[in-house]
Amino acid sequence: MQRRSFLKKASIGAGAAALGAPAIADNLPSLNWRLVSSFPKSLDTLFGAPEVFANSLRKATDGKFNVKVFAAGEVVPALQVLDAVQNGTVECGHTASYYYLGKNSAFIFDTAAPFGLTARQQSAWMLYGNGMKLMRELYATYNIVNFLGGQTGTQMGGWFRKEIKTPEDLKGLKFRIAGFAGQVLAKLGVVPQQLPAGEIYSALEKGTIDAAEFVGPYDDEKLGLAKVAKNYYYPAFWEGAAGLSFLVNKKQWESLPPAYQAAWEAACYETHTDMCAKYDALNPPALQRLIQNGAVLRKFNTSIMEACFKASQETYAEESAKNPQFKKIFEDYRAFRNMEAQWFNVAEQAFAQFSFNKKL
Repeated sequence: MQRRSFLKKASIGAGAAALGAPAIADNLPSLNWRLVSSFPKSLDTLFGAPEVFANSLRKATDGKFNVKVFAAGEVVPALQVLDAVQNGTVECGHTASYYYLGKNSAFIFDTAAPFGLTARQQSAWMLYGNGMKLMRELYATYNIVNFLGGQTGTQMGGWFRKEIKTPEDLKGLKFRIAGFAGQVLAKLGVVPQQLPAGEIYSALEKGTIDAAEFVGPYDDEKLGLAKVAKNYYYPAFWEGAAGLSFLVNKKQWESLPPAYQAAWEAACYETHTDMCAKYDALNPPALQRLIQNGAVLRKFNTSIMEACFKASQETYAEESAKNPQFKKIFEDYRAFRNMEAQWFNVAEQAFAQFSFNKKL
């Protein structure tokens, strides 16, 4: 029922915007909300997502519902967006929910899980599986309502000062990596570091960390990571997809007129689609530029991937034993993921493995 409600409201909001915004804005209040982002302005795709959202919402409500977007650090630090929304410091935020692993490990499923879903599969689980229902239950305990807020697609494995040829090479490596993946890699001797985007370059340059991952070529180029570490590895087994989320204070959400709620959900849906399309268009030329400027593209070999998969399985089991909410969501996520994998192996993978090795 959750997915039908979301899609129905989104279509109502989109239709209202197309037919004439004043139709839903007449006699409705003028609102000015603040949205805090976990990302700096320099990352125009991640920070730009809530700006796309705010513009869509403003147009759909004939300028009556305005959301002002603040970059990381302008109102609250990058990794305190959830807290600010939960406490009512601001009405809403935009973030990657796995940043809040320390509050509840189940938050990872709203963003990414090791060897988990791809971008399309994640959206399918959220909208047509039980994903949105399960995540809404979790967020409700934090006084928050969550919404889809973008997708990066499969990410890169990061920038390393030295080559990583075997699992042994990971021991003692100080690696900037967010969320659950840090726990997985710690089993292989990695020392995980969680840093916001704006601090990664300086930490890598100074040698405070030995390696860093962020998103992919377009964002990594903007952060300048190739200047301080040349080995660019792929894929990020921990992020076959990475979903971003809009978080809204529950009391504030419930205070909105139904027409504004519909416009909000339509704007979320537009933003979610826009981000993934933008990354798919901008990452290929960015990767070419990085390689032309000296980056060395390297693939994690099978021995490393197998070791990481084994460590992931162990970590899932350990966390399920400790956290009933994690276990409940993981069991549903895993069943959906395994079914999706069977289907994608039939059509998508067979097509990609042959076709993408050819040039038209």
